[in-house]
Amino acid sequence: MPSFHGVFPYLVSPVDRDGRVKTDVLARLADDLIAAGVHGLTPHGSTGEFAYLDREQRAAVVKTTIAAAAGRVPVVAGVASSSTADAVAQAQHYQRLGADGILAILEAYFPLGDAQVESYFRAIADAVDIPVVIYTNPQFQRSDLTLDVIARLSAHPRIGYIKDASTNTGRLLSIMNRCGDSIKVFSASAHIPAAVMLIGGVGWMAGPACIIPRQSVELYNLCKAARWDEALALQRRLWRINEAFARYNLAACIKAGLAIQGYDVGDPIAPQAPLTADERKAVEAVLRDLG
Repeated sequence: MPSFHGVFPYLVSPVDRDGRVKTDVLARLADDLIAAGVHGLTPHGSTGEFAYLDREQRAAVVKTTIAAAAGRVPVVAGVASSSTADAVAQAQHYQRLGADGILAILEAYFPLGDAQVESYFRAIADAVDIPVVIYTNPQFQRSDLTLDVIARLSAHPRIGYIKDASTNTGRLLSIMNRCGDSIKVFSASAHIPAAVMLIGGVGWMAGPACIIPRQSVELYNLCKAARWDEALALQRRLWRINEAFARYNLAACIKAGLAIQGYDVGDPIAPQAPLTADERKAVEAVLRDLG
């Protein structure tokens, strides 16, 4: 099984006013991110607006990303549904398209018990032959992954990673202590990536890396080299992007940042709203300061 580590930007989903995926824009963005040194690409993370896309749009985003990556970096495709059968079908489809891994997300409308949450993720991992990253984001999900469920899922031969967006860094350390080497932890933008690397994380999967890829890779390299003074100095500067990301709509913030950088990614998908003029200026000021 391939090993994942480093910076995996959560890609935006550029969609025009008629609902067509802007494949040329997405391919250019993916190519530029790879040139900046990122270690992988993740279509359909939270920044990818998966909840607002239909099946054909989702498939087009994944297919375009895989083609653009052309084997240079792994593509870990997000799978999200409130239905186990639909999630399994997505995962199998993305594997056939050539995805190197699956980011498994649960969209629960009604609350679920631990057994049902576990069965959802286990069914996805049972259905594919590629690594699975389980993803939990209690801020947006009605049913979280508990520590007991994570520990049981970590024994699955294809579940080797977790991306936790809980904002509770102590929880990450609890996962590491409980599961040992059986599951590796990716930071989210809700955590301080350098702090997660310090306690044993393997990288981060996050939307902000789309607009600061070079700096994100530099931070990762400093952490891997244990040059902590330099890493923390850079982390303090980059945290302003995380603050903006948390303050505004996720996709709107990153799409505005990319538009400022010359990518015609369009507005967030309705009913979401784009950033206001003042909010866009605030993002532009941060990007200008970061170079």
